[in-house]
Parts: sequence; C-alpha cells; structure tokens
Amino acid sequence: MSEPLTSNELAVQRTDMALGRTVMALERTLMAWLRTSVALISFGFTIYKILEGFQEKGHVAMREHAPRNLGLFLILLGMGLLILGIVEYRIAKKTMLEGSEKKQLVSVTLIGSFGVLLVGVFMLLNMFFGIGGL
Repeated sequence: MSEPLTSNELAVQRTDMALGRTVMALERTLMAWLRTSVALISFGFTIYKILEGFQEKGHVAMREHAPRNLGLFLILLGMGLLILGIVEYRIAKKTMLEGSEKKQLVSVTLIGSFGVLLVGVFMLLNMFFGIGGL
C-alpha cells in the first residue's frame, strides 16, 4: 500500500495541475487570435483579387488603387492583431512560469501563428510585386 500524500505534496500537485490548465487557457486564447487573423488576412486578399478582377473588366468604377488599399488594410489589420496576440501570449506565459520549476514547452499554436504571419507577408508580396502568380 502506498503512503498518503502530505499536505505539501498535495499542494504542489494541485498547483501543477492549475498551471497546466492556465497554459491551456493561454493556448486557446492565442488560437482565437489566430482564427481572427486568418479570417482577416484571407478576406483581405480575396476582396483584393475580386475587386481587382472587376476593375480590370470594367464592371466597377472605382479609384485605381482602391482594391489594393482595402486588401492591404485588412491583411495588415490581421497581421497586427496576430502580433499583439503573440506578444500577449508570450508575456502572460513568461509571467506565469517565472516562479515555477516547470520547463516551458514548445507551443504548436505559437509556431502556427508565425506561419500565418509568413503567409501574410507572402500575400503582401503578391499584392505589390506579383510574387506567387495569384
């Protein structure tokens, strides 16, 4: 039979479990930022391409750079919000793990966030320089 845990051992065990739940909450929050950013970036690029196509065919009368400016705004807004979400995540996680002996694990969500930022950069390069062939 195993010996019952002491009150200190129980407190450490519960603190570790609470820390794990808090890390998962931070991950969920970053995923929410990520979803919002993906929606803004993809919507911005889609609007840009659709309005550019209408403009080239003469179906819509608008200013010369209106499609690009609207798409640019939405893409930069999505990228900016994602950067703010990443900064918020990193600060909160660092603050939370300061007094803990737990090792900071690699976050798949954080890696995915940097991937989405990279996609946003490629979208901007496509808009301004035609890189990517879309």
